[in-house]
Amino acid sequence: MKMHLTIAALLCAGVTCTAAAASLPAMQKDGVLVDKAGMTLYTFDKDAANSGKSACNGDCAEYWPPLAAGEYAKASEGFSVITRDDGKKQWAYKGKPLYHFRADKKPGDKNGDNKKNVWHVAK
Repeated sequence: MKMHLTIAALLCAGVTCTAAAASLPAMQKDGVLVDKAGMTLYTFDKDAANSGKSACNGDCAEYWPPLAAGEYAKASEGFSVITRDDGKKQWAYKGKPLYHFRADKKPGDKNGDNKKNVWHVAK
């Protein structure tokens, strides 16, 4: 237990942080959702909200990598976990699966926004 508290303290040092916030897969930054590394996250219009499914599989997922969820990830504060067609877990926000865009190279890039009029930054 002491080790976990020390790690949490290091992760949250100098920032207002709760255990729940530290475990969330994404956060709002400049009006959009970003992952823990600051990379922009996206939603796909072809994903039906709250279906528990991703419509982006195979080649699509090569260009739009899913925001992976760990085996023991738990739903919290609008985030949920879906199981993809390949059996892997993916984070969703407000029922919509979350993705990265392969062409985004650094935090703050939003190269996938409005791509083909079906990909949008997650908010």
